[in-house]
Amino acid sequence: MAGLDGLRTVAVVLVIVYHVQPDLVPGGSVGVDVFFTISGFVITRVLVGEYARTGGIGLWSFYRRRWTRLMPALLVMCAVTALLSVTLPLPLFRGAWVAAVLAAGSVVNLVRAGNPGTYADLTAPLSHTWSLGVEEQFYLAWPLLLLVLLRRASARAVLIWVAVLCVLPVLWRWALWDPSAAHRIYNGPDTRADQLLVGALLALVLARLRADDPRLALLRRWAGRLCWPALGLLALIAWQIPITETSGWNPVWYTVGFLAAALLTACVVAALDLCPRWWPTRLLSLSAPAWVGRNLSYGMYLWHYPVIRLLHDLGVPADHLLSAGLAATFAAALASYAFVERPLLRGGRFRVRRPRPVESVVPVKPLDSAVGEDRTLLSRVNV
Repeated sequence: MAGLDGLRTVAVVLVIVYHVQPDLVPGGSVGVDVFFTISGFVITRVLVGEYARTGGIGLWSFYRRRWTRLMPALLVMCAVTALLSVTLPLPLFRGAWVAAVLAAGSVVNLVRAGNPGTYADLTAPLSHTWSLGVEEQFYLAWPLLLLVLLRRASARAVLIWVAVLCVLPVLWRWALWDPSAAHRIYNGPDTRADQLLVGALLALVLARLRADDPRLALLRRWAGRLCWPALGLLALIAWQIPITETSGWNPVWYTVGFLAAALLTACVVAALDLCPRWWPTRLLSLSAPAWVGRNLSYGMYLWHYPVIRLLHDLGVPADHLLSAGLAATFAAALASYAFVERPLLRGGRFRVRRPRPVESVVPVKPLDSAVGEDRTLLSRVNV
């Protein structure tokens, strides 16, 4: 899905701009919300595709692939950050080796969730890795839960259960809400789970519908209609709504706002999947942003924070920090892709074969002895 890759590029650039010049996009952290929903969609689509082909999910293989895809690049970034902290007198990297250890263990979000007031300096040098912790913790739990649901529930019941799971974090945030609990809500894997689960639910809905199902045609039509408004509202949030600043700690955003951002992203993702000829899809599918999103967006997110802090410590003027930061981040991500990520992707232990986009309807083995559409998961997968 080239359009989905293009959306990744937009999201990561939005986050970088926000971290350098928050006045330009006070709500630029919504790019992370977009990433969460994309991740839930993509991972669930992979898992459902495997279940459709094999009748099961290879958990060990999944965890190994996730580790190989994400952790080596993260560990290299953490090692470089730790090295800078102990070899150079850089104010913004003082004690950064502790943050590097926490980031390597994917627990920065848990440490930040325990800060009721101003964030501690403990995680500051790599505070952006909080979102990676949320995703890693989701990757640990979701395949197990999804496998149980697929094996023990009907296809319709799977959708209902996941929809219920999407609502539970909202109720949990309502119960937790207090201005002093903003960090707990923002960083917690339980309080942000609905954003990943909304993407997962969309993947399951698309897997549930046959290619000739009239409900799929209805979904395609509405996805096309809602795509532009959804993109516009996400852009408006980024432009006008502060989220992470103290002024943005309000009960509306910190309870239902996260779910709203996820639903808007799901509308866009559905349109990118179902409406390849629509203008938003064609725009986001342009070769340059699609290539960057597919190959460099993860590296850009990893490296932008330490790179920007390094440039600041080296004396780059504030009015040139954004352009210099974007250029240096792109270079660092390209190096990470060329020397760390791509060699591992091509290695013998982790081969990724890019499928040809041929849509088919694959009936899956019934989930129990009853046979019928309601007891069979139907998957539209790339074969």
